Parts: sequence; structure tokens; C-alpha cells
Amino acid sequence: MKTTDEIIQTYLDDLKSALAGADKATVQDALADAEEHLRTALESERTEQEGLEESAALEGIIQSYGDAQEIAQAYQSWESSIPSALAATPAARRTISSANGKSYPGFFGVYADPRAWGGLVYMLISLATGIIYFTWAVTGISVSLGVMVLIIGIPVSILFLLSFRGIAFLEGRLVEALLGERMPRRASFTDSNLGWKERLKQLLTGKSTWLSSIYMILMLPLGIIYFTVMVVLISVSLALIISPVLAYGFNIPVGTFIDGDVVRQLPNYFTPLISILGVGLATGTMHVARWVGKVHGKFAKALLVSD
Repeated sequence: MKTTDEIIQTYLDDLKSALAGADKATVQDALADAEEHLRTALESERTEQEGLEESAALEGIIQSYGDAQEIAQAYQSWESSIPSALAATPAARRTISSANGKSYPGFFGVYADPRAWGGLVYMLISLATGIIYFTWAVTGISVSLGVMVLIIGIPVSILFLLSFRGIAFLEGRLVEALLGERMPRRASFTDSNLGWKERLKQLLTGKSTWLSSIYMILMLPLGIIYFTVMVVLISVSLALIISPVLAYGFNIPVGTFIDGDVVRQLPNYFTPLISILGVGLATGTMHVARWVGKVHGKFAKALLVSD
């Protein structure tokens, strides 16, 4: 006869197979919900009944919860009915191409795309989050290795590894909110009945633990690049846009170049063209933010979502 762990694992495998082709984040949420429900319900049955036939009780719990096919269909139905993150605003919907219902036509249509604004915000805050993630990951790995030989080494290591998964979950929520990439809405389930040896083994052998730490470390160089590029582009764009105000309102020379000992200045009628150039650069910056957000969202999903 199968043990309860084997029955639960079989059900989870069937559920994963039934969700084949679904979004990875949806699969992770479904598996986490199912395992938590089954184990929590079984633990409740153990508490209420002495001498419980656990296998039979678990079969009854699964029957009341629903078979794998039913649960898979329910999750797929929920996914299709829930609005996606960064749903189109009224202004965006007015500019959506009727050809496919998703694209934003025209060079300036990017301003109506919430993903462009989300990417812009994400790139600006990525330096701060990158520093926090990198510092915590390096500190956690260093401290865990340093105290591993002591009595407190194992619980400290467990806490740090659990924190990596927790930070990965929070980063996933940030990625979905700002970049629109579907990420897990439920943290991976951890059985509280496991002993510290089993829990440590699960953390050490879990691919998601180490991929999360790699992501946290990589976020520092990525955050520096994102922040620097975005600040430079925004600063130059704004400087070009306000050039007519500086030229006509404050008599500040605009378009001045030094060629050796000769100072050259563009004619005044070029000043509005410089401002137009700034608008074009600002719009290009929004396109860059949207593209980076899309690419980073895929990158985050690859490292932070379990298979």
C-alpha cells in the first residue's frame, strides 16, 4: 500500500501533467495550493481521530478536493477570467491595433502602454533592489558557510535559504506588478511536519533555492546598468526638451560647441528642433524601458519559477 507521501506526490504529478502547456507560474500556484490543502486536511484528520487509517482518509480528502483534471480545468478557467497584470488603460485601448488587439501602433503609441511605464519604474528602482538582494545573498552564503561547523550553523543556514525563497517570491510579485509578466501568486509549500534534516535536504537539493540566489547576485550588475542607462536617457531628453525655455526665457546659449579655440553656436532657429529631438529621445527611452521590462520579465520567470 502506498504511503501518504507517495499518494500526495502521485496526485501532484497527475495535476502537473493535466496542466501541461499552462503557464509555469500557474502550475506552481496549483501545485502549492493542492499540496497545502491535502497535507493540512490530513493533519486535521489526524488530530481529530486517533488510530486514523491515513491512506483511506487521504483518498477521501482528494475526492472532496477534486481529481487532477477537474482542478487543472478550474485553474485554467480562472487564468482566462482574471485580468492580466497591467491591463490596458482607456487611452491604451483607444490606440490598440484592431489587427491583433495587443500591439500599440505608431512610435508615440508607447506612452499609452502601461508596460512601458512599469519598465521605466522598474529600471529606476533596480539599483536599490539590486544592492539589497546582492548584499543579502552574499551575506547569507558567507555566514552560512562560516558557521556550518558550529551548533547554530544548520538553523542559520536554513533561515537564510528560506529567506532566498521568500525574497524570490516578493521579487516575483514586483515583476508582475511593474512588468506584467505572470509570476507565482503563492509561495512554494513547505511541510511544517518535516524535521530539520529533511527540510535542509529539501532546501539544498531544490533547484529554486540556488537559482534564486543566482538571480539576487545578478541583480546588482543588472541594476547598475538599468539605472545608469535610464537616468542618462531621461536627463538628456529633459535637457533637450527644455532647451527653448533656457534659450528664450533665460538667454542661456543652447547648441554651443567648442572647436579648438573657436566657439561655435547653432542659429536660434535650430533651438525648437533640439526640443523636438528631445521628445524623440524621450519616446525612444520609453521603447527601451518597455523592451527591457519584457526581456527582464522572461529572465526573472526562468530563474524564479520552479519547473
